[in-house]
Amino acid sequence: MKKAICVVLVCMLSLALFGCSQAAPAADNSSQPAASQSTGAQQPADQESAKPAEDAKISGRIGLSPPDITGVFKTATDYMEAAAKDARDHGIDVQVVTRSNTSHTDAASQIESIENFIQDKMDVIIISPAEVEAVKPAIRAANDAGIPVILVNMLEKQDGIEVASYIGFDNAQAASVSAYSMLDALGGPGVLGEGETAKLPEDGMLDLEWWEGVYANVDRNSISGNVAIIEGIAGDMFSNQRNEGFHAVVDQFPGIKVLTTIAADWNRQKGIEAAENILQNFPELDAIFASSNEMGIGAYNAVKDAGRENEVIIVTNDGTVESVDMIRKGQLTAETWHGFPDWGWYGVKFAVMLAYGKQIPEQYDIMPRTEYVGNADDFYPNPKLEPIDCEAIING
Repeated sequence: MKKAICVVLVCMLSLALFGCSQAAPAADNSSQPAASQSTGAQQPADQESAKPAEDAKISGRIGLSPPDITGVFKTATDYMEAAAKDARDHGIDVQVVTRSNTSHTDAASQIESIENFIQDKMDVIIISPAEVEAVKPAIRAANDAGIPVILVNMLEKQDGIEVASYIGFDNAQAASVSAYSMLDALGGPGVLGEGETAKLPEDGMLDLEWWEGVYANVDRNSISGNVAIIEGIAGDMFSNQRNEGFHAVVDQFPGIKVLTTIAADWNRQKGIEAAENILQNFPELDAIFASSNEMGIGAYNAVKDAGRENEVIIVTNDGTVESVDMIRKGQLTAETWHGFPDWGWYGVKFAVMLAYGKQIPEQYDIMPRTEYVGNADDFYPNPKLEPIDCEAIING
């Protein structure tokens, strides 16, 4: 691809995504898993489409492989497809082909999807790994084929594979943010419970640094509660890191008793079953930490059915339209933001830049922070996505 075409593509894509509208697309959050192959998503009705460039002949294909297509991954996919559609509306033929597993535990299906993308000669492949070690051979095959790979849902660099960019967050840090939110809801200082109200940061970021400052001088014996953990896939990297991050905080407080940890495979129905088990066996339960919001929403349904929705605190991780609405309604107490719109938004941008020889960040850190009723509107319906300086991209 000639340099001139590269410049036109990057400029036009940047304008399409960031210059033509400051409103982020609204994501559809279906909770039903399905294998899909998609090439576009509907833009907001109030967003104007610029006239496509008459001489635009640019094309590129992005292969997206999420571990399933439920809530959070549907959100990321919607934002990716909407960004690509907006680019097409501006004369850039960018296609997103999504192949997802029907089950988050089906690593073999994800490997097959990646191998198909390689065979189809995609320009870039974006992967959210179901199991990191399991997909490494497929990523190495993409490396050998000269196809750039972007990993999302993780920030930690991986050995033995070549990754152009990691778009994600520190999983342990995110769970630590959730742990502080739970301490707050159980009576500690903060913004959620009956404890001392903390001064909000100027930037509005209730991130780990802010929480650590709030709790720096708190009496560790002053907060108590009986807590259960619903983890993802027992023993996998994501579950282990989130468990470690949660325990790193709550284990400092002798009055916090972790009663049990039950795996629910990042699945809503299994989250219901895990919470039913917990409620039956631990009537003294005060709070549940579910390390994904699919499981957290399931836990809420179980708690509601048991008539204990006003007694049991539920704190979770992720961030979708559905879960943020549940926070507004008081159904979920708090959630830690994982930035799924960012994955789609910057995933498309970085992928197209890669396809046309531009440099991209090796890591894009989506800082985990607390969502609660007081700041829910900062996340949906219009998540804050940084504008991109088109001129800087062209001249950089």
